Amino acid sequence: MNTQIFDTPEVQDFLRLASGLDQAGGNPRTKAIIHRILSDLFKTIEDLDITSDEYWAGVAYLNQLGARGEAGLLSPGLGLDRYFDMRMDAEDAALGVANGTPRTIEGPLYVAGAPVEQGFARLDDGSDANGHTLIMHGTVHGADGRPLPGATVEVWHANTKGFYSHFDPTGEQKPFNMRRTIVTDAQGRYRFQSIVPVGYGCPPDGPTQALLNQLGRHGNRPAHIHFFVSAQGHRKLTTQINIDGDPLVYDDFAYATREGLVPPLVERSDADSIQRNGLSAPFAEIAFDITLSALVDGVDNQIVERARLAA
Repeated sequence: MNTQIFDTPEVQDFLRLASGLDQAGGNPRTKAIIHRILSDLFKTIEDLDITSDEYWAGVAYLNQLGARGEAGLLSPGLGLDRYFDMRMDAEDAALGVANGTPRTIEGPLYVAGAPVEQGFARLDDGSDANGHTLIMHGTVHGADGRPLPGATVEVWHANTKGFYSHFDPTGEQKPFNMRRTIVTDAQGRYRFQSIVPVGYGCPPDGPTQALLNQLGRHGNRPAHIHFFVSAQGHRKLTTQINIDGDPLVYDDFAYATREGLVPPLVERSDADSIQRNGLSAPFAEIAFDITLSALVDGVDNQIVERARLAA
């Protein structure tokens, strides 16, 4: 029997009590958020007739999620990161703000403090025996369409095992491998040499994949490269490109794929291209120009403050 008590004065008064709304101290914003979350949870328990066994299984799951440090992985997997992007897109549309390069999710694996290079950077240290050389380049443009000298392009991606430095369970990668900050040259250009990354999957024995299994979903991402791009007078762009040809490009468990973020990957095997890039073997090339958007009334209204690893 599904007993209906949510709308009774007793339960509504209890929600206010548990949320601290009747207390003078504390943070009003926190109280409002907790009151809404508790209200929605109480209503969900009632509407779906959630049992005590199911509830405590959920509590145990949250403990497992925290112990494995996977909250930042589950968040994009449930579409929450994408939903925040959708909200920012809608806010821009309402304000009449034109975006150039689409935003998309940051993911949980950024590390602050990567070495800074001018114009060009070598991202990988050459230790990945299966690595296929990648040359990626482009121009950063401002909201007015002009190239932006001195813009910063932060880049990070995985190796051929799908692992990121600082998060690699094998311990094989040195700090900041495949991570750099590139300052664009006088023509607004950036360029880097690295290897073509591969995608990764959620740890198969972890709580994120366990929940995805319950939803009948896979936990895999296509190969991709992350970017933060910043310049004076412009909003910071958080984005990533997917590697063209990956079978999961449009089946990303984190919902990060967007039109305009799958640039062609071109294989170069001709002697002229190889020599011009200072290489000795065929390589892959990606050209990807980036266009930033202007500040809104002098403010970056899309900046996101969150806990990030620094090294």
